Amino acid sequence: MDRTLDLPDTAALADLQTYLGRADAVERASVRLVGGAGVLAVYTAVLYPSGLLDDTPTVLGLRTVGIDPSQELDVVVPIASLVERMNRAGDDATSDLVRVGIPAEVNTVTWAGVAPPRSGWLPVGQTQADVLTEVAKAGIVEVAEALPADAGEPIVRRVRADVWSRPIEGAEHVPGGAAFAAHSLGFLMDPLEQIPIYDSGPWTRLSTERGHILVKRRAWSLQGS
Repeated sequence: MDRTLDLPDTAALADLQTYLGRADAVERASVRLVGGAGVLAVYTAVLYPSGLLDDTPTVLGLRTVGIDPSQELDVVVPIASLVERMNRAGDDATSDLVRVGIPAEVNTVTWAGVAPPRSGWLPVGQTQADVLTEVAKAGIVEVAEALPADAGEPIVRRVRADVWSRPIEGAEHVPGGAAFAAHSLGFLMDPLEQIPIYDSGPWTRLSTERGHILVKRRAWSLQGS
């Protein structure tokens, strides 16, 4: 029997459809679903290194929704397949239950094997949504202008790593890739929103009203080193 994910209502379904649609437009790959204690955490990768010599930071998006406390899961599945099943589930949904089939798992996603911590986060500062939006838009233009029309994957990755690894002014241990992720995933709705920044070990978290951005810093870039 196929496994299913039970969402509480069509509003939760629509929220995840929007989030995953944006994530799929950035990185047509996979999504990690972690459910337990009545909460579903939905992780998507915006940026991640392809090898040891790739300086691209690992930048993940995180959106959470409530689910039945009895449901527990930790799976990595293709975004496109999950969105397709969500679309079908919406047609059969009732007012108090949306049952979504879970696609076959993917076992070769490197970023999904690096789990962000669930506790131990300490506040280290804050930034503002319009600052992140400005960094993201400027970086997008720079990447586009730096890439030739026939650029291969290695060149694309090198340019993106250079642009999105640079620190954000006023939050020097946070790479610009965090701004790109927050902007691309639709997390920056209010330009004046004050966004707190937290650290836990090699991880940094930016928490907006719409979702979270998680950044795993390289050892050489850890704050204070």
